[in-house]
Amino acid sequence: MRTIRIDDKLVKMLQHHSIKQKEFKLQNRPVYVDNQFIFARNDGNPQLRKVIETRLKRLLRKAGIEKNITPHSFRHTHTSLLIEASVGVKEIQQRLGHTDINTTMNIYAHMTVNMEEKASHQFSKLMKDLL
Repeated sequence: MRTIRIDDKLVKMLQHHSIKQKEFKLQNRPVYVDNQFIFARNDGNPQLRKVIETRLKRLLRKAGIEKNITPHSFRHTHTSLLIEASVGVKEIQQRLGHTDINTTMNIYAHMTVNMEEKASHQFSKLMKDLL
């Protein structure tokens, strides 16, 4: 469990979801077991992973996307976007909850190599402009 920073837009979306969820809890009070899940089934229990995976596959098929994307893929996408945005590896490590920065580096080393190459090109461009 960890705390991460999120932007105001996401905070508002989660607040809206929370209001809807409270309404749903009241409507289903006799069967709803409040386990404090942010996203829960009709009875308050967490959604089964298989259900989420099945829905995601159906959405991908409808969108004509043939890649094998799992819910965990979004974690990698999030991290890749952070790396491309030049967010530091230490900040990424903390956001992902890795206890050791080497875990982050080992998993995303290929991305940081690309960023190093980009940095090298950027530096060369700066030096060229100085000459």
